[in-house]
Amino acid sequence: MSGQGAPTAEPIDCHDLRVAVVAATWHEVVMDGLIAGAQRALDDHKVEAPVVVRVPGTFELAVVAGALAKEGYDAIVALGVVIRGGTPHFEYVCSAATDGLNRVALDHGVPVGFGVLTCDTEEQALDRAGLDGSAEDKGYEATAAALATAVTLKRIKRHLRG
Repeated sequence: MSGQGAPTAEPIDCHDLRVAVVAATWHEVVMDGLIAGAQRALDDHKVEAPVVVRVPGTFELAVVAGALAKEGYDAIVALGVVIRGGTPHFEYVCSAATDGLNRVALDHGVPVGFGVLTCDTEEQALDRAGLDGSAEDKGYEATAAALATAVTLKRIKRHLRG
């Protein structure tokens, strides 16, 4: 199982962070679970008034994440799912989404929580979506990671300013 070895961390107070979630619409049941997991993490970390933006698919996550980064969000969470089919489409979309979201994070200095499921089957996606009976909650995990990284970046900036 891919969740083995995941770090355990208590939620931290992130009430002062501006956070946006950008989520694809394909695979509605899986996406509902990922978004619910992200919302649980936002609540646990005391994020006030997060923004949720929907896009058609996983391919579109990066461009919207980039626009949100330009608007000054402290953390962005990208949620999507790509399920392997019989064509190379899977590899192209997964690669473009990964590269694009990484580029947003590096170009803007804003953490982007990577909540994009890249699965061979729908069953694998459902098992990672944070639904009742799921083994993992990748929406929660991606959100918690983005928030922890945003807090770390704020500490670095404060330290450098003296």
